[in-house]
Amino acid sequence: MRHRRLLHTFIAGLFTLTCTLALAQGHGHGHDKHEDQDDDRDRHYYSDHDQDGMRGWYHDQDGHLPPGLAKRDQLPPGLERQLRVRGTLPPGLRKKMMPCPEELERRLPPPPPGYAHFLIGGHVALVNRSTYVVLDIFHFEQ
Repeated sequence: MRHRRLLHTFIAGLFTLTCTLALAQGHGHGHDKHEDQDDDRDRHYYSDHDQDGMRGWYHDQDGHLPPGLAKRDQLPPGLERQLRVRGTLPPGLRKKMMPCPEELERRLPPPPPGYAHFLIGGHVALVNRSTYVVLDIFHFEQ
């Protein structure tokens, strides 16, 4: 009887401890669920100068946009959500990749080894050619 009571007390204590640890996980140690999103904003490859250059090129086109940037080339919402920094392009987005026009390419910084600038549904994206990981994205406001 005494062992049984001790066993029940031990199980109740163990249960309390595990519940407390589960509730405390991820809280109070300077971690925020939005912390990773803040880090993404600070780690862009395209500088403000690069973005200004892309906007200037876009406005110089005067409505004669290449494939990949024309209004009809905009992504549907489902694919738009899948295009994100440090994400891997799914096959549906890979089909929509267009090479960056030479005039725009001249305004951009040289891509890191293994990467290239592509147009994807109204965006300029810096994508790894073999793994399809996105390093940075710039969206043209239309």
